[in-house]
Amino acid sequence: MDILYNVADSLRLLREKRPLIHHITNYVSINDCANITLGIGASPVMAEDIDEVQEMVSFASALVLNIGMLNPRKLEAMIVAGQQAVQKGIPIIFDPVGVGATKLRMDAAHRILTELQVTVIRGNLSEIKALLGLSSDMHGVDCLAEADNGREIAQKLSERLGCVVAITGRTDVVAYGSRVCSIYNGHALLAGITGTGCMTASLIACFCSVTNDPFIGTVASIATMGIAGELAEKRLTPNEGLGTFRVRLLDAISTMNPENLLQLIKLS
Repeated sequence: MDILYNVADSLRLLREKRPLIHHITNYVSINDCANITLGIGASPVMAEDIDEVQEMVSFASALVLNIGMLNPRKLEAMIVAGQQAVQKGIPIIFDPVGVGATKLRMDAAHRILTELQVTVIRGNLSEIKALLGLSSDMHGVDCLAEADNGREIAQKLSERLGCVVAITGRTDVVAYGSRVCSIYNGHALLAGITGTGCMTASLIACFCSVTNDPFIGTVASIATMGIAGELAEKRLTPNEGLGTFRVRLLDAISTMNPENLLQLIKLS
C-alpha cells in the first residue's frame, strides 16, 4: 500500500529536516511534549507571550495550539500565533482538551476554528463530538465515551471544517474528507499516564511539518505513538509500572525508524 510507504518516508524526512515546532500548550504536559518532539527528531519551542509569539512562529515549521490550561491572555496569544502561521502557510495542530467540559473551552475552540485555518484537530471522542455539536461524555478533561461510530463522527467534522480530524482512543481514527483510516496500534497503559494526547498532537505537528499531505502526517504520527506504546510495554519487567513505562515510551519514540513503522503498523 502506498500509504504505508508514505508514512514510513515521512519519518525519514522528519529525521533529516529536524523542523522547529512552536507550542502554546498545556502546563501539565509541556515537558513531555518538548521531550517527545526532541525524541522524534524535531526541535521544540514553548513560547506563549503575546509579545513574541508572532516573531517566534515566523521561524517555525508548525504550530501546536492546546487549550488544556486556558486563560484569556494565552487565548489571545494563540490567535496572534495562528494568524502568523496562516500567513506563513505552516500547519496548525489544534488540541481541544476538555472542550465539552466548560463554556470557556467551548467558546475558545469556536474562536480558534472561526478565526484560524486549522490543519489538524486531534481529540478524544468526547471532544470531537462536542465540536460537532453532539452530546459528549466528559469527566473533567477525560473522555467517558466509547468509540462507537468514530469514523462517521470524524468524517463529518472533517467535511464541515475542511481539515484533518483525528480521534485517539482504543481505536484511532483519522479522516480527511472522503479519506478515512482506522489505526489499531497502541496499549492500554497509554491511558494510564497523563499527556499522551498532548504528546500525540506534538508528533502530528512534527510529521505534518515535513509532508505536503496532512492526512499522511497525521496517520504516521498516531501510528508512531501507538507502536511506541506497544514496544514500551513489551520492555517492562514484572516489577515495573507506569513510571518506567513513561520512560520506555520516550525511548521507543527516540529509536523509532521507518522499518519499525512498516513492520508494525496496523491500519485499515
